Amino acid sequence: MNKYYIGSTSLLPEERLEQHINKKYGNNKFIAKVYDWELYVVIECESKKQSIQIEKHIKRMKSRTYIANLVKYPEIIDKLKLKYL
Repeated sequence: MNKYYIGSTSLLPEERLEQHINKKYGNNKFIAKVYDWELYVVIECESKKQSIQIEKHIKRMKSRTYIANLVKYPEIIDKLKLKYL
């Protein structure tokens, strides 16, 4: 897949993924066209606020390389979690 969906949830990531696959949230143009979403990286956060801040940070980066580096270099995630504590 060459697209990434970035989001936060209070559900288990697998549950949220299943909801998107089953179109629980309607026919959002971006989400509805893809049926084979996979979890790429999951970042467990201390709070909803931290989760949303990290989500916004990643979206502002607008970079596939940055997202790939979150997996390749887990210390980036650690730094994000500290930054948005």
